[in-house]
Amino acid sequence: MTTTPTVEELEAQERRLVFSQFTYDDAWTLGSLLVELARERRAPVAIDIHRAGQQLFHAALPGSTPDNDAWIARKRRVVERYGSASYLVGARHRAKGTTFEASSRLDPDTYAAHGGSFPLTVKGAGVIGAITVSGLPQLEDHALVVEALEHFLS
Repeated sequence: MTTTPTVEELEAQERRLVFSQFTYDDAWTLGSLLVELARERRAPVAIDIHRAGQQLFHAALPGSTPDNDAWIARKRRVVERYGSASYLVGARHRAKGTTFEASSRLDPDTYAAHGGSFPLTVKGAGVIGAITVSGLPQLEDHALVVEALEHFLS
């Protein structure tokens, strides 16, 4: 059972999970690692990696649906707009006693501050893209992405 991280723990993840560079080959390797982790768990997820507006990796595993692709796009837009993990953006609103939907004034059909999309941050360049998983409860989507990033960057 994954425990709910605090805003501070989520911010620490973002500071820690930074790339020195991020190439097409890195996208393939990281995406393939996520597929492997998801298959081991029989997780019905879709996985997406975008960099600078270009989709570099996409996989849909058994049990995932077209709705997962829509969720990926909505969560990724939150990362692109705020430069932070979609789960962290939602957690910041919850910590203030509100919700992203109520206080952002953004269309919920376009943006979703639900867990599963994490910024691809390159040292010296900032956020250059996002890696996103959809198909599990939001905290599990987030945790799966973080686990893959930690493994890849170690």
